[in-house]
Amino acid sequence: MLYVKAPAKINLTLDVLHKRPDGYHEVEMIMTTVDLADRVGLELRHDGAILIHSSNNFVPDDQRNLAYQAAKLLQDRFNVAEGVAISIDKQIPVAAGLAGGSSDAAATLKGLNELWHLNLSIDELAVLGEEIGSDVSFCVYGGTAIARGRGEKIEHIPAPPSSWVILAKPTISVSTAAVYGGLKLDNVEHPNTADMVEAIHTNDYVKMCDTLGNVLESVTLDMHPEVSSIKEQMKRFGADGVLMSGSGPTVFALVQTEARTTRIVNGLKGFCDEVYAVRLLGDR
Repeated sequence: MLYVKAPAKINLTLDVLHKRPDGYHEVEMIMTTVDLADRVGLELRHDGAILIHSSNNFVPDDQRNLAYQAAKLLQDRFNVAEGVAISIDKQIPVAAGLAGGSSDAAATLKGLNELWHLNLSIDELAVLGEEIGSDVSFCVYGGTAIARGRGEKIEHIPAPPSSWVILAKPTISVSTAAVYGGLKLDNVEHPNTADMVEAIHTNDYVKMCDTLGNVLESVTLDMHPEVSSIKEQMKRFGADGVLMSGSGPTVFALVQTEARTTRIVNGLKGFCDEVYAVRLLGDR
């Protein structure tokens, strides 16, 4: 059995520039990994079958699963006769805006590259990841990056200033398609990606917190007032910076001291079932 770590990501910025002719949105966003991860186990099978087992009942165990799609893509593209049993120990909340499914797919690509002796480079795996989902290429690399296009064009940048990250996911699910559908680009405040890049390059924690921004946030907050409540609670308890990740519903807070992190986590417990305190990873 081969095990691969599949870390969650957060968006420090998420900007949507315009709608493309292919129906997707052109994005520009800064993503970074955090120390909350699924554990993907891969066991070789000699019958060609791809089997999925997850510790979370909400995760599909068929071709809808992105890890399944990753295995099938490699199998078809490289005429692999072997199969694989994939076990996913879920620690990342499902449908949370934290790229859990994409990270599982990326971990599957990397693990099967080894298990099936495909000898593909990390760049080749990232290109394959584009075919599975917008965040998969980033998750293949990990670390911190500016993602453009649909999210598949990756420019690596240094890790952000170190901090605690508190993640809080309300018990609702958000449709990414509905959020993008509700986005009015002429009526949003766009984050300043260049300023965030500068904050990261100069290791300026205060500027990083001040520059957090996500154009999708206003749409999700209108649809789901409980997301707004979590943001307000985090601010009230003294977070340095607060933002919704992806299309939501997870909200994250950046905090530098462990004592304040504990206070915010305790303060959120009555508001929210799923609360995690982790560290920024940020490095590839």
